Amino acid sequence: MKELVVKNDLVSAKRPEELILAEVEECGYCESAAFAIKLALEEAMTNAVRHGNGNDPNKRIFVRYHVTADRTEIEIRDEGNGFQVETVPDPTEPENIDRPNGRGIMLMRAYLDEVDYQPPGNRVRLVKLNR
Repeated sequence: MKELVVKNDLVSAKRPEELILAEVEECGYCESAAFAIKLALEEAMTNAVRHGNGNDPNKRIFVRYHVTADRTEIEIRDEGNGFQVETVPDPTEPENIDRPNGRGIMLMRAYLDEVDYQPPGNRVRLVKLNR
């Protein structure tokens, strides 16, 4: 696994995406798989910056990743207190349609093969298989 430490801002959060997507392209992933990884990375990194680390510029994000021709695995950890994913409202329920919470998690789960939150909820593991 390769490891990166990223400053807690949205500009710095783009760097891991660039590196990972370059490897994904080198490994011959199709366009839809590469898009899925890009979307999930954007969502996970944004969640780490805004929700996990609370936009605190003194905090960091830790990214570990491994890309092969068969699968991409990414772990993103922030320095926040974490959360319980099961408490996030389902954004597809009528009473939550106008609420901004939960859409990123829903998208990651829709586009990836695995999305696992590790206790205490400040680390997410993302997996996309290359079929």
